[in-house]
Amino acid sequence: MKIKTALFFVFCSLFSFGQVPHCGFDFTSYLVVKAHEEGKSDNITDLKISLVTESGEEVINENNKYSWKNGNQPLVFTKNYLISKPEEAPKWFFPYSEDTYLLSVTNTFPAADFYIKIQDAKGIYKEQILQLQSFNMYILCSSENERQARSFGPRSNNPIEVILEKNKKNTK
Repeated sequence: MKIKTALFFVFCSLFSFGQVPHCGFDFTSYLVVKAHEEGKSDNITDLKISLVTESGEEVINENNKYSWKNGNQPLVFTKNYLISKPEEAPKWFFPYSEDTYLLSVTNTFPAADFYIKIQDAKGIYKEQILQLQSFNMYILCSSENERQARSFGPRSNNPIEVILEKNKKNTK
């Protein structure tokens, strides 16, 4: 019995060395938007940023096709939020990005097929629609980042920087 137990543990340890460790973000990427005014770095609050088609219609996440969250609902970005106490150094829920808007998508998300629509509920800023690119995605698992690092072209894991313009009536 001792020999069988020892062989079992040897087999298990050999098997575990052959396994690739999984990342906590496997199968998930993020789209990150930093929206600000020209010459300013502060992210503008109270924006509605949604994923849309070329015609401007909101994309519905049918059967979690594009995101593991919010199935059968429009894909709308949420604001990253602080999880630290006021007296502590700032810690953000999504630690790879600070004061931004986020949308969790699948790693197979076809970014170049979609656009983002930025709307200001207060009417201070003009609405914008921007096309996405595959390099707009935050790919968080190291194996995918290493693959992309060996390729040419723009790199992922940079926020989509949007410079908003004020409406003419709000330029004071």
